[in-house]
Amino acid sequence: MYLYLKTLHIIFIVTWFAGMFYMPRLFIYNTEANEKSAAEKEILQKQFSIMIKRLWYGITWPSAVLTLILGPLVWYQMSGALPNWLMVKLCFVIGLYVYHFTLHIIFKQQINGVFKYSSQQLRMWNEVATIFLVAIVALAVMKDATNFLWLLVWLMLFIMVILIAIKIYKKMRR
Repeated sequence: MYLYLKTLHIIFIVTWFAGMFYMPRLFIYNTEANEKSAAEKEILQKQFSIMIKRLWYGITWPSAVLTLILGPLVWYQMSGALPNWLMVKLCFVIGLYVYHFTLHIIFKQQINGVFKYSSQQLRMWNEVATIFLVAIVALAVMKDATNFLWLLVWLMLFIMVILIAIKIYKKMRR
């Protein structure tokens, strides 16, 4: 039973992340549609609203809920003990759910025609899921303190590379 639960847990993690990777991209496109002519803007934002709703309610939310249900079931089947690496991983997972809820806030705003963030801000926000993914997967694979210290150093370098890439992309778009 453990392997079936673990398999389902991983599948729903993947689909949840897929939704969180694509949702900010749709927010960016929807925001940039504001710069188009009135006719184009209306058509684009109508289409993006449909895509955003389907992705959010059809894939991202169900996957987040099933991930949350299956995670404790996998842990229970595993052993019942909470090793240190898992405690740290769970802190990142809590942060990931906070990120998910921030996406939900932006989702509600954009569906209601409120655009509080620039496409550049949304591009930066888009990378947060990647940082969580790297940290969570690395912790699940490495599982010890020595590797965790290297993970933190590597994660900080990774964040710096992402920020530099965003700045380069911004300059290239101009």
